[in-house]
Amino acid sequence: MEKSCHKPVDKYIEYDPVIILINAILCKAQAYRHILFNTKINIQGKLCIFCLLCEAYLRWLQLQDSSQSPDPDDLIRYAKEWDFYRMFGIASLEQTAFLIGIFTALWLARPRVLQTKADFILLLKALLLSSYGKLLLIPAVIWEHDYTHLCLKLIKVFVLTSNSQAIRVTLNTSRKLCLLAIVSGLLLENGTIYLFQRIGWNV
Repeated sequence: MEKSCHKPVDKYIEYDPVIILINAILCKAQAYRHILFNTKINIQGKLCIFCLLCEAYLRWLQLQDSSQSPDPDDLIRYAKEWDFYRMFGIASLEQTAFLIGIFTALWLARPRVLQTKADFILLLKALLLSSYGKLLLIPAVIWEHDYTHLCLKLIKVFVLTSNSQAIRVTLNTSRKLCLLAIVSGLLLENGTIYLFQRIGWNV
């Protein structure tokens, strides 16, 4: 309770979880701050795995569409399953590269913001939680239509916007530094994709 106005410092303490979720979807800083600092949400690990599974499923589905075969042999079905695991591994490596790019940029630009292990863990938690938009990949694929490609691009923009807001709230930094961190993460992620393509992997 703040003494000057006799009102809660975090107004979201009094709000319904649905309202908090809607405000988080709208990328409001106070909603992010409430979720990160005033709640005991520890689903970031499970959420990250599930988002990676969604992304791997999308890539696996696109790979199946590009290499459909009428042969019902079991070996081919098993090979397609292994393709899914491969896509999951590639998605995991790309996500790791993205996070490394963000942490590296922040550490180089402002070494003080990531001084302790607690700062690192809090930012990692914020980035993983703010990637919840990737869950929209599944309905975007299930309800496939002419604008699916555009929907996937919009989902990517939404996730990056959420990531930027999470960095800003967690470290109390400027928008420019958040943008720099996101761009650095994207550059390293795209560099990883390019490396996979050079190797000959279908990503």
